[in-house]
Amino acid sequence: MRRTTVRIDDALLNEAKAYAARNGRSLTSVMEDALRQLLNRSTEVADRPRVELITSDARPGYQPDVQRRLDEGEKLEHIMYDLDFELKVQDVPR
Repeated sequence: MRRTTVRIDDALLNEAKAYAARNGRSLTSVMEDALRQLLNRSTEVADRPRVELITSDARPGYQPDVQRRLDEGEKLEHIMYDLDFELKVQDVPR
């Protein structure tokens, strides 16, 4: 193991020392673990497959029937209640 000098923020060093003391560890072991975790995380991110997000061509706004009822002055909560009721009626076995 080599000795080296590192410049580190005083507050961060104090937190690391307190963490080491609370957990019965040396400051060296805490810093080594933190550095290993950082390096492992960066390789894990690089190895992760790229995720393609699904996009939509839909325009913002309401469905035409809902928009028509809103334009006629109906409240959205009443329209949504009706739609919810219609869905429940469709789900009832006959």
